[in-house]
Amino acid sequence: MTKQFIKFLFTGGIAAGVNLTSRYLLNMLMSFEISVIIAYLLGMITAYILAKIFVFEASGRSISSEIKRFSIVNLFALLIVWGISVSLARIVFPAMSFTWHANDIAHIIGVIVPAITSFIGHSKFTFKKK
Repeated sequence: MTKQFIKFLFTGGIAAGVNLTSRYLLNMLMSFEISVIIAYLLGMITAYILAKIFVFEASGRSISSEIKRFSIVNLFALLIVWGISVSLARIVFPAMSFTWHANDIAHIIGVIVPAITSFIGHSKFTFKKK
């Protein structure tokens, strides 16, 4: 593991904390499926700011270009997070009669899975030098 990847995992962990905490709070007001999406967006904003400051060198691109690229990579990751989280919470865990914090555990697993693909996407696309 490179130092940059470790920094990415650390800052991503903070962003994941924002994601998971906000999903928990939002789920009090709306469905699990919608709260996963909104929480992901809040985590994504946090992740961009932390990655730009602490993980990647300046790309030479405008902030708007980086944000567009960051959003593209994260749209792919959102599909993974949402698919895994909802599949586990609504299909897999009920089939196993698993109920102990099922939504929380499903969401944690969903958030962890795209860490490597996101790092590759951000290093090779979002923050790649112009």
